[in-house]
Amino acid sequence: MRLIGVNTPETKHPTKPIECFGPEASAYITQLLPQGTKVRIERDIEARDRYGRMLLYLYRDSDNLFINLDLVARGYGTPMSIEPNTFHYNDFVHAAALAEAAKAGLWKACR
Repeated sequence: MRLIGVNTPETKHPTKPIECFGPEASAYITQLLPQGTKVRIERDIEARDRYGRMLLYLYRDSDNLFINLDLVARGYGTPMSIEPNTFHYNDFVHAAALAEAAKAGLWKACR
């Protein structure tokens, strides 16, 4: 599975080192979505990437938290646009600008 529109720092890539703020981003996702958390998924135009991973927008069912957007807004990831799945891209760019201005997450730790 891959979250659409957000690029989080690498922690488990087979050929890349652990990136700045990667462990923190992984821990935050685990905190947001502990095992057993009910989620709702939304797709965009393409359902899978070239590696066969499902491409999803993810929402926590209990409070409808938009996980993709929350990661960007809190500085755990940056916007990433891969056509044609760009429905929420402008929201991600806006959230990233606010996170950068506030020096949230990786915007403070990695700059």
